[in-house]
Amino acid sequence: MSEICIVGAGFSGAVIAHELARAGLTCDVFDARSHVAGNCHTERDSATGVMVHVYGPHIFHTDNEHVWSYIRRFDEFMPFANRVKAIAHGRVYSLPINLMTINQFFGKTFSPSEARLFLDSQADHTIEDPRTFEEQALRFLGKDLYETFLKGYTLKQWGISPSELPASILKRLPVRFSYDDNYYDSCFQGIPRNGYTHIVEKLLDHANIKVRLNCKVLPEDTRGYKHTFYSGPLDEWFGFREGFLGYRTLDFVAERHDGDYQGNAVINYSDRDVPWTRISEHKHFAPWESHAGTLIFKEFSRNCENGDTPFYPIRLVNDHKLLNLYMAMARQESAVTFVGRLGTYRYLDMHVAIEEALKVSSQFISSQCVAA
Repeated sequence: MSEICIVGAGFSGAVIAHELARAGLTCDVFDARSHVAGNCHTERDSATGVMVHVYGPHIFHTDNEHVWSYIRRFDEFMPFANRVKAIAHGRVYSLPINLMTINQFFGKTFSPSEARLFLDSQADHTIEDPRTFEEQALRFLGKDLYETFLKGYTLKQWGISPSELPASILKRLPVRFSYDDNYYDSCFQGIPRNGYTHIVEKLLDHANIKVRLNCKVLPEDTRGYKHTFYSGPLDEWFGFREGFLGYRTLDFVAERHDGDYQGNAVINYSDRDVPWTRISEHKHFAPWESHAGTLIFKEFSRNCENGDTPFYPIRLVNDHKLLNLYMAMARQESAVTFVGRLGTYRYLDMHVAIEEALKVSSQFISSQCVAA
C-alpha cells in the first residue's frame, strides 16, 4: 500500500498524484472507469481515425499563465478558437451573440454603439434586480433574442424553465458589440495535439504512482492511507445519507459520414422542437489533421440517474441545502480532501481544476514538511 490514496484519474487526481510523486510520496490512483482522464478522455475512432472527445467537446482556455505553462509540459498545444454556430428558426447564426448575430437577426447594419443603443431599447427595464435566468435575459437582451437563442436551448439543457434557474448561469454568456465570434476571450487557448488522455497518462507516468482502473473505492477502502484525495461525487462518499445532489447528464448519439458533415466543430440547435442541444463534429477539433470520413455526436441532456455519468451540477435551492449538509460533513473528515468537479459539486473548467489541484498538492506537501 502506498502512502496516499487518490480517487479519480481525471485532471484533479492526476495533477495531485504527479506533484506528490515528484515530492517523494507514493500514490495509489483509483478510477472506476476503464480509462484515465475522466470526462476529458480522448481516443481515436477506429473507423475514421478522428480524435474523439468521448464525453463532449473540451477546449482548453485560460488567462492563468502558470497553468498554461504547466499543462504544455505534457503535450504540444495547437491553436484553436471555438467558433460556435447556432441554428434557430431555419437560419444559421454566430455565437456568442455578437455584432454579426444582432445585425443578421434584425436585418440591420448597426455600428457597435448603435447596436448597444438598440439592445437597450429592446431590454425590459422594469426588471431592476434580475433573480432568474429569464429575468436576466429579458433585462439585458430583450424578448426576441432571448426566445430565439436561449429559451428553447436552456429548456433542453437543464430540463426546467429558465424562470426557475438562477441569473448567475446567464452571466457566463457574453454579448459582444464587435464581430469577434471566438467563444472564449481567454488569453491562452488550444487543444493538445495528442489528446487530453495523452497528457493525463504522462502526468501519471511516475515510479511513485500506481494506477488501478475499473476499481470503485469506498471510504472503508481508504483506511490505512496517510491521506485521501477524493474527486468522486461528494454525496456518494457519505452513502447518499442526506439524499442525492442533482446533476444533468448527457447522452451522445454517434454517426459516421463521408467528407464534411456540418463544416464546423459545434453547432447549437436553439429550437425547442429539435430534441438534441448541439452537434459536435470531432475532426474539426483537430484542423491540423486530415480525414476522409467524419464522426459527429448528437448531444441530448437529461437528469442524471444512479449509474449515469454526472456532467453539470444543477445547484438549485434544494441542492444548495443538501450541499451545505454534505460540506459540513466533509469538514469533519480530517484525512480526506475533496477536490474536483464532483468532490466540490461545482462545474469546473479544466484550467480551474488544474489550478486548484496544484494549490492543494502544494499545501499538502508543505504541511508534510512542517510535520517532519
